[in-house]
Amino acid sequence: MTAPAGKPRFDLIGIGNAIVDVQAPVSEAFLARHAMQKGSMALIDAPRAEEITAALPQGVQTSGGSAANTCAVAAALGAKVAFLGRVAADALGVAFRSDITAAGVHYPTPPLATGAPTARCLIAVTPDGQRTMNTFLGACAAFGPDAVDEGLVADSAVTYLEGYLFDPPAAQEAFRKAAAAAHAAGRKVALSLSDSFCVDRHFAEFRELVAGHVDILFANEAEICALARRERIEDAAAAVQDDVELAVLTRGEAGSLVLGRGERHAIAAEPASVVDTTGAGDAYAAGFLAAYAAGRPLEACARLGGLAAAEVISHFGARPQRDLSGALAALPARES
Repeated sequence: MTAPAGKPRFDLIGIGNAIVDVQAPVSEAFLARHAMQKGSMALIDAPRAEEITAALPQGVQTSGGSAANTCAVAAALGAKVAFLGRVAADALGVAFRSDITAAGVHYPTPPLATGAPTARCLIAVTPDGQRTMNTFLGACAAFGPDAVDEGLVADSAVTYLEGYLFDPPAAQEAFRKAAAAAHAAGRKVALSLSDSFCVDRHFAEFRELVAGHVDILFANEAEICALARRERIEDAAAAVQDDVELAVLTRGEAGSLVLGRGERHAIAAEPASVVDTTGAGDAYAAGFLAAYAAGRPLEACARLGGLAAAEVISHFGARPQRDLSGALAALPARES
């Protein structure tokens, strides 16, 4: 890897699905009536999206998608952030662009003039805070290598790739192109595995991506075990630790585990009253990467990740509702 090409314009650039999230409170019976598996993420077609949209009670609508959420939370923490992802030239596409720009995120990707409509994720949240996601990908599937702004990637300290986007072959090519541009500029590449079903669908491709292109890996317990094909998180982490510089593993109420070359940090979860777990992992990654790009110690990165996650699960929606702008500046500096 070459030396970094000077101070980057952005701390973080996310690449992922550009989705409008609709989150609504539902009962356990609602999930049963609509044949939803609690806590899962299902890909749905347009007719199913219309059916669920009509059945959901009134909810909260925001720009969403995993990496987009991470970018918005990182911006709220004071990081300089950009995002790449496809929307259509329709009302939801306009709403997505307006919302993510208002969050302080630079969003240069032009809309698709023709083709599928803007994606949406319909999130049913049960009283225990668990979210069940139904995702219509729409225009997201059109993201390919041509949508990767290599200059913008090279001008970002960390490029953050969303595992949910990895399904189409063109998106896989886009990930490799972005990673190559980042590393050519001496920058870092991070990947969120997103969901164990993503790993299971493309196991060999994910293993190749992680081993050959990723510096910082984010995963929860199920995801890292799926990638390593191990049953225990400690065994799974050990199996992939040599492939990446950092493995950042979230464990819900058990906190997080950060494994680096020569470092191991087990961080307790921040106290929180759980209302809606939507976006918890996204917010954690935002806090961690905002602190990492600012040169903070790994333990402090994990603590800011936990703080951001605790804030977003305390209310409906995947974006902070209280001011977090001072949290990053309050962290200790990394020792030289």
